Amino acid sequence: MTDDAVHTRIDALIAEEHALREKLGAGEISESEEHARLQVLETQLDQAWDLLRQRRARREFGENPDDAATRSANTVENYRN
Repeated sequence: MTDDAVHTRIDALIAEEHALREKLGAGEISESEEHARLQVLETQLDQAWDLLRQRRARREFGENPDDAATRSANTVENYRN
């Protein structure tokens, strides 16, 4: 996945997040539905941003950015701990 493809994915996830909030505001979905989907979106966003950081770091150190891979949800959600 190229940097542009990762950015496109991030933009799509953010758009979906905004659409969910609009649907909640319009009464089209429940708070629990919004919350459940937002949790998934937040994890996917974290994974996408992590992949982009990996690609940039690999490029900076003369490595192939295409060798970067999406890490598991558990890894990206808990790597600070």
